[in-house]
Amino acid sequence: MNIAIVVPGRLASQRFPKKLLFPVKNKPLILWTAERIAKQAPEYPLYFAIGEKELGDVLTDAGFKVILTDPDLPSGTDRIAAANREIKADGIINVQADEPLVTRAQIEQLAELIRRPESDMATLGTIFRSVEAFRDPNCVKVIRDSQGYALYFSRAPIPYMRETKGEVDEAWLKERHVLHHLGMYAYHAGFLEEFGKLQQGKLEQIEKLEQLRVLERGFSIGVGLSDSISLGVDVREDAAKLEKALDEAL
Repeated sequence: MNIAIVVPGRLASQRFPKKLLFPVKNKPLILWTAERIAKQAPEYPLYFAIGEKELGDVLTDAGFKVILTDPDLPSGTDRIAAANREIKADGIINVQADEPLVTRAQIEQLAELIRRPESDMATLGTIFRSVEAFRDPNCVKVIRDSQGYALYFSRAPIPYMRETKGEVDEAWLKERHVLHHLGMYAYHAGFLEEFGKLQQGKLEQIEKLEQLRVLERGFSIGVGLSDSISLGVDVREDAAKLEKALDEAL
């Protein structure tokens, strides 16, 4: 299977406008992600599906391949579907542009999951490390079935622990009743093209989670368990956390 990595990106972030150009240790955030992927998984072709020329120029000036897409596309997956009509990969790994600490192990895990024909799409989750993160709506939750496929994604703290009136502790989180969803995906090319034709679902519109469009239409999402903690930049305060993490990693 011919697999490529495609990173979607746009500047119109509601919670943190132009965050992908925000300087982290004097370098735009998106370049941290680009350089990390190129170093961790150099054998995979790497492309950026970008919504604005301003963002694309930063990447092309640094030597990365950019495909400009319609800035009004509703999701990153729609952006990747548009880009792959030019790339023509059999399998596509989607790393979020604001996830600059992605690991080689995560990329390889996604590649392994998408090579399985029974998965239309694949993603990763990890164990929640704190109750605070579990309750944070910026930390998306995913619940899996007994075969490792997604049942639901939510910004809400699910499942609701009825016996304790919703109260949970770290020991309960370690039992993996729920996973912290990591913003990385993989798709079969045929499914990705099909996804690009689907209308947004009601649940997707409510939660603002594009993966719910997949579940609403009856497709399957394999969810692998990652040992690594993700550190996405959702709000401005996360940039300081990233700087600290980069200092520890470098």
